[in-house]
Amino acid sequence: MNIKYIVTGGAGFIGSNIVRALNARGETDILVVDHLGLGEKWKNLVGLRFEDYIDKSDFLPLIEKGILKNVAVVYHLGACSATTEKDAGYLVENNYRFSRHLCEACLRHGVRFVYASSAATYGNGELGYSDLDADLLQYRPLNMYGLSKHMMDLWALKHGHLDRVAGIKYFNVYGPGEAHKADMRSVVHKSYCQIVESGSVKLFKSCRPEYKDGEQVRDFVYVFDAVDQTLWLGDHPEVSGLFNCGTGTPRTWLDLVSSVFRAMGLEPNIDFVDLPNHLKGKYQYHTQADLSKLRSAGYDKPYKSIEYGVHDYVKNYLMRDS
Repeated sequence: MNIKYIVTGGAGFIGSNIVRALNARGETDILVVDHLGLGEKWKNLVGLRFEDYIDKSDFLPLIEKGILKNVAVVYHLGACSATTEKDAGYLVENNYRFSRHLCEACLRHGVRFVYASSAATYGNGELGYSDLDADLLQYRPLNMYGLSKHMMDLWALKHGHLDRVAGIKYFNVYGPGEAHKADMRSVVHKSYCQIVESGSVKLFKSCRPEYKDGEQVRDFVYVFDAVDQTLWLGDHPEVSGLFNCGTGTPRTWLDLVSSVFRAMGLEPNIDFVDLPNHLKGKYQYHTQADLSKLRSAGYDKPYKSIEYGVHDYVKNYLMRDS
């Protein structure tokens, strides 16, 4: 196979959008690595152009057979992204050990390696959201998913690989291609479906007095902005390290959900429900990407507001697909 790009998780949310963006550049020498299973993820491959598809279980053994020959960039987006996943061993193997093996192989073969970390590595946010190497050791993730991503970051730091690869700490990404993610879909997608079904949206009540119900804040980033940043890091091998991917501007859940209602031409109708017990103590009330390191590295593209991103997503994708 003549492969220039490898996208793991290439049938997933961000991964399929990476492949689509590469296609828009005229690139089709792409290997998609994923595990389609019995779900609807295969739909994300419809309309994409790529050289081949390989199941993730068959991928690592092919590295020693020369599959990385002539590859320019590996975009490693494949992972279990369920923050509620309880099988810690599975998360370690899938999110940490697989990533480590692939990173080592790319470094041996001189291939640019760009991988997905997560804002879940920051824990409750009390220690801030700095992506500087010097601050990495202080963070305490709130769930096993976050820890599995943090383990990869810490390993790359310990062995000096952050000087040669790029890791991306994605914040709350939303946009087309996420329908298969079930409960891990963005609140934009969930809200749209709830409005279609019942005319209202359920949001979690706040358990902390400093935040009113619905005024918990997150850094919401449109998937096309996340793709632009990811491709830029692939295009610039001279830029290495961990980088946040968010707008830098936190917004409330009320802001987000109200934007969905407005895009549908409706007045907001929101019901507040109790935070489930399994999320208590593991829920982030505030996230905000610190973009100073990314900007200093040379990435200067602006990020879209939720007003723009949600309107585009709802009007041009969700309503069209409905």
